[in-house]
Amino acid sequence: MDADGQDELSDEERPRGGAERELPEDAEERHGYDEDDEDDENGDEEGFETVTIEINGLSLYTHHGVSDAEREIGQRLLIDLRLDVGETDATVTDRVQDTVDYAEVCQLVALVAQQRSYKTLERLCSAIADRLLSDFELDGIWVKASKPEPPIPLSVDDVSVEVWREAGE
Repeated sequence: MDADGQDELSDEERPRGGAERELPEDAEERHGYDEDDEDDENGDEEGFETVTIEINGLSLYTHHGVSDAEREIGQRLLIDLRLDVGETDATVTDRVQDTVDYAEVCQLVALVAQQRSYKTLERLCSAIADRLLSDFELDGIWVKASKPEPPIPLSVDDVSVEVWREAGE
C-alpha cells in the first residue's frame, strides 16, 4: 500500500502506452471493480429500467362525502395517481400495448369514482386502488383524492387523502 492507503500496482498491473490493459484475475475482488459496473452506472444494461406512470389533476364531479348535501349536490374532486408498472417492454418496443394505457386508467378511475357514493376519501382511494390493481399489471399503486373546496368552516386550499398499495396485498 502507498501512503494514501491505496494498493500499489505491480508492473503487470500498470497501464502501458495507452493500450487497454487486462486486469489480473483477482483485481475485481481486491478493488471491487466489475467490468459490467460501467453498463449499470450508465443505465445501458437491458432489463434494468422500471417505469412509473403519473397522472395528476384528473378532475371529476362526484358525490362523495359525509354530509347529505355533499352526496346530493356533489362536488369536484382531483385525483392524482402513481402507477408502479415495473419493467415493461414498451421502453424498447414503443408500443402502447406493452405498457399501461393511461387513457384507460383515467376512464376506469372516473367509472369507480362516479358509479357509487362513498362517505370517506379513504374508501374512495382504496376502491380505486383495488380496481386498478385488479385490471392492470402493476407492482404498486398510489392514489390521492383532493377536495379543493371542502365543506368546513375554516379557509383551506384543499383536503386530501393518499393510499399506497402494493400488488398482492
